[in-house]
Amino acid sequence: MTDSLILDAADVRLTVSALDGGRMASLVVRGHELLVTSGHGPTMWGSYPFAPFAGRIRDGRFTFDGLEVTLPLNLPPNAIHGTVFERPWQVDGPDALSIDLGPDWPFRGRVRQSFAVHADGLTATLRLEAAERMPATLGWHPWFVRRLAATDAAVELRFDADGMYERGPDGLPNGRLVAPKAPPWDDCFIGIRAAPRLTWPDRLALELRSTADHWVVFTELDHALCVEPQTGPPDDVNLGPRRVLEPGDALEIGMAWTWWSPGQPDPSTTDA
Repeated sequence: MTDSLILDAADVRLTVSALDGGRMASLVVRGHELLVTSGHGPTMWGSYPFAPFAGRIRDGRFTFDGLEVTLPLNLPPNAIHGTVFERPWQVDGPDALSIDLGPDWPFRGRVRQSFAVHADGLTATLRLEAAERMPATLGWHPWFVRRLAATDAAVELRFDADGMYERGPDGLPNGRLVAPKAPPWDDCFIGIRAAPRLTWPDRLALELRSTADHWVVFTELDHALCVEPQTGPPDDVNLGPRRVLEPGDALEIGMAWTWWSPGQPDPSTTDA
């Protein structure tokens, strides 16, 4: 098995690890590593895909079409982040990987992921193809470094949204939408007013766009932060679900990152 995809462009190298759950394991842009490249367990590093659910499922349990589903509690007391980010993927080509949903998910389907890089950015697609009727939520979980190597200035986050999901005492959304609170955040938002942006002062800026309409932002650690596009909130199967796939249906999302250095044009002032 090929362990990794390596995609190169001018001053850019993206490494996608098939063995480590089909995740972006490293992204070096103009000499700067932008991702956390190691961490405790599989949840704390890189940029990994969510499928067929995103975030936590309360107590690892939900009911769908009369079936009581119980999932492994990989972050007790909950199940978290789907069934594909902890398992090896199959490499299908120089820029593509795929995986089935595995034995822990009771509905059959396959997930495909592809990547492209260029001098000023990258794109990724994530697609779930259903063989059986199922609820589905997709997304990505990137861990960005707060400080670039050999620099002191912390990254600055621009994030502005119309609403956020209120969380209960257990930290999970209760389904109610409220006005966004001030950071720090470990929250799910909707209605973003501008593309989220990370700026490492005097070094690099990165803007994130996605066809997904929910964003989870996590800013509670000193060394890293996360800006996660996804198609629904955590525990969507118990709050909704918002999307149900029939056999033969597919759910696909895209993500694009654009970066630039000081002195270069700001892409938000040009046509996207």
